[in-house]
Amino acid sequence: MAYSRVFSDPPSKSIFKTFAVMLLSILASLYFLHCLTERCGTCIPTEKRNTGPVEGFYASKLKDFESLRRKRLLQKWTSTRPLVMRHHSLIRRLEEDLPGIEADGHIFQADVKLSNSLDVDLETGGSYFDTGKLSALGEGSKKLPQAIIIGVKKGGTRALLEFLRVHPDIRAVGAEPHFFDRNYDNGMDWYRDLMPKTLEGQITMEKTPSYFVTREAPARIYAMSRDTKLIVVVRDPVTRAISDYTQTLSKKPDIPTFESLTFKNRTTGLIDTTWSAIQIGIYAKHLDNWLQFFPMSQILFVSGERLISDPAGELGRVQDFLGLKRIITDKHFYFNQTKGFPCLKKAEGSSKPHCLGKTKGRTHPNIDPEVVQRLRDFYRPFNMKFYQMTGRKFGWDD
Repeated sequence: MAYSRVFSDPPSKSIFKTFAVMLLSILASLYFLHCLTERCGTCIPTEKRNTGPVEGFYASKLKDFESLRRKRLLQKWTSTRPLVMRHHSLIRRLEEDLPGIEADGHIFQADVKLSNSLDVDLETGGSYFDTGKLSALGEGSKKLPQAIIIGVKKGGTRALLEFLRVHPDIRAVGAEPHFFDRNYDNGMDWYRDLMPKTLEGQITMEKTPSYFVTREAPARIYAMSRDTKLIVVVRDPVTRAISDYTQTLSKKPDIPTFESLTFKNRTTGLIDTTWSAIQIGIYAKHLDNWLQFFPMSQILFVSGERLISDPAGELGRVQDFLGLKRIITDKHFYFNQTKGFPCLKKAEGSSKPHCLGKTKGRTHPNIDPEVVQRLRDFYRPFNMKFYQMTGRKFGWDD
């Protein structure tokens, strides 16, 4: 039986040569592109330029892509399930999610700049980044404040600021800058540098209660921006004065009694309005100074009493005033029976409940009831005028 075997003709030398040339061309092209992205250690020497390793159209598109990718990741993480992480965990997640972008330690040492103690709490409806360390991606810029809590001392300004910092669209300085009363000579650049970084659509805030009683403050803030929104936390002026005295007493135990400081002459009953604890509570007088520069529509008055009894209600008014979505609600608060005022279930930068420090809610000394009544009589006409000016009754004389 005959067998036949069929063999393919051996490839010619010309085919081999053509194939080899094409393969080498492809490899050379890939190597050249690889070198353009600086992923090889050795490349053909080229002139070093200051514009960076990747230039022209390719470089601009790559940078745009990186920026867009970063922003989308930040938005995704700030709207997902509750999560608490340390900053090194955040960097690790970035490295995992950005395989094509340089997400190494060098980038984050320059861009992240998060302290070792920074907790990042990403909760549905909001994110809690530490003030001044807003963007783990190096985003944002420092701006002059668009809103300022200008007063009053011992009215509840610290509580209001801490509550507001829960809002993802508010970034506030923790310490009081005292720029418009004590540090104005340092200049606007100095003041701006104190502010935290903010993204587009976020509001920069600060609080310094002494601004409300500083005669130069309205003109100085107006010179910065006539559109600045102002917030004043007010409280029963008699209770406020006693609280003011209590704070001073804790620092200087040897000061005179509240009664002796209240009167110029106890016999005549003449109130000493030069004492700052008394003078601050004449709200109508101070408000007159502010209305020389700002319309009432740019000033919001927050009740210190309602900030304790109904924090979510007062915070709702503040959020409306600032043009923000009402994110801070009843779910953010619980009432601490020991301290006697509301606390945050979860503060900015932490997953734990947070109450104001031990310096808040001090026990007031016992004051002679006759002195208290004299003070109520003194403040009554000023309170009535203040009610008329603000269009709101605060109930201090009920």
